[in-house]
Amino acid sequence: MSRAWVIEFWRGTALAVVALLGGLAFNNLGVAFLLAIAGYLAWHLHQLHRLERWLHDGKRFAPPDADGIWAEIFHHYYRLQKRNRARKQRLAALVREFRDSTAAIPDGAIVLGVRWEILWFNNAAERLLALGPQDAGQRIANLVRAPAFIEYLVRGDYRAPVVIVAPKDEALMLALQLVPYGASQHLLLVRDVTRLHRLEQMRREFVANASHELRSPLTVVSGYLDTLLDDPALLDGDLGCALAQMRAQTSRMQQIVDDLLELSRLENEGAAAPLLPIDMRALLGQVRADTMPLRKAGQTLEFAIESDATVLGAEKEIRSVVTNLVGNALAYSPEQGAVVVSYTTDTAGARIAVSDNGPGIPAEHIAHLTERFYRVDRGRARKDGGTGLGLSIVKHALQRHGGRLDIESKVGLGSTFTAVFPSERVTGRS
Repeated sequence: MSRAWVIEFWRGTALAVVALLGGLAFNNLGVAFLLAIAGYLAWHLHQLHRLERWLHDGKRFAPPDADGIWAEIFHHYYRLQKRNRARKQRLAALVREFRDSTAAIPDGAIVLGVRWEILWFNNAAERLLALGPQDAGQRIANLVRAPAFIEYLVRGDYRAPVVIVAPKDEALMLALQLVPYGASQHLLLVRDVTRLHRLEQMRREFVANASHELRSPLTVVSGYLDTLLDDPALLDGDLGCALAQMRAQTSRMQQIVDDLLELSRLENEGAAAPLLPIDMRALLGQVRADTMPLRKAGQTLEFAIESDATVLGAEKEIRSVVTNLVGNALAYSPEQGAVVVSYTTDTAGARIAVSDNGPGIPAEHIAHLTERFYRVDRGRARKDGGTGLGLSIVKHALQRHGGRLDIESKVGLGSTFTAVFPSERVTGRS
C-alpha cells in the first residue's frame, strides 16, 4: 500500500474514533457517525473543487498543496500535464521545421485534406498556382480546373505527375503529383517544368525539321544507287559489293527518317485519336499478309481473333502498332520459332497480344524498351536492321488512343507485348 493510502486510512480511522467518542459522549452514535461521514464527504468535495479549478485555470501550472490521496492525484495530473506540454512542444517544433523546410524549397507543396481541401501551402505553391490566404479551405479542384488534373484526381493513379498549364499564367508549364499519406490526406507537389517543356518542344521541332531535310537527299542518293545497281557491268567485283552495301545503308537511313517523322507526328498531335470505327478482323488480316514474308525459315505466325468488336481510333496508327509488334517478334524469335497474335475483348476494353518463344528480355531492360533508339542487344539490332524506334512509336500511338503497352518477358521463355485499349474505345464486344 502506498504512503498516500496509509495516510488516508489513518485519517478515516481517526475520524471514526472521534465520531465514536462524540456519540458516546452525547449518547447518539448514529448522528455522530452521520456527521463524521458528511464532514468526510465535504472534505473530498472541497478537494474535487480545487482539482476542477486547477484544471480549469490554464494560467496556473503548479498543483495545489494537499496531502494524502489527493496529493497523489494532484501530482499524477501534474506529471501528465508536463508530459503533454512537452509532447505538444515537440510536435509544434516538428510542424515549424516542416513548414520552414517546405517554404525554402523551390517546388510548391500543398497539404490537402480528406475532401481535397487546402490545409496549408508554401510560398512556391502560392507563386506557381496564384494562391492566397483566402484559398485556405477551398477544394483544389475549384482552383486548378485543368481537365487533365481533374481526370488525374478521379483516376486515382498518382505514380506519375500530370503536366498542365498554370491557372493564371499560360507561359508556365507545371508538373503536379499527389503523394498520399496519413489518414486519406495528400501532399500535392508542384514543379515548374517550363524550361524542360520548351527544350522538349525544341527537340521535337529539330528532329522533325532534320528528318524532313534528310528525306530529299536520301531519296536522290537512293535513286542514283538504284540506277547504278541496274547496270550489270557494275555488279561484278568490289564495286558491286560496295554499291549493294551503300543501298542497304541508305534504305536503313530512309527507314530511320520515316520512323522519326512518324514519331514526331505522334508527339506533336495534341488531341486524342479520332473515334473512327475500325474493322479489327480486316486490319489484322492485312497485317498478317504484310508480315508473313518477314518469317524466317521454319517460323510460324498464327492469328487468333476471338472477338468481332470494333475499336474506335485511327486505323493507320493501330495498324502501325500491330505491324511493329509482329515485326519485332519475328525478328527476335529463332528459326523454328512461333509467334501468336491474339485479339480479345472484355468489359475493361480490347487487347492485342503478340507472343513469341524467343530469348526473352532481362527485367532491367523492360522499363526502357519504349525509349528512342534503346536496344537490349545493340549489335544484333544493327545487324537485323532495326531502328530502335518501333516500340516508341507503339507507345505514343497507344497513348493517343488512351491505351498502354504491357510487356511481360522471361529470359529463355519468350515475351508477350500487349496493346491495351480502354473500354470507351471499344464497341460491339463479343
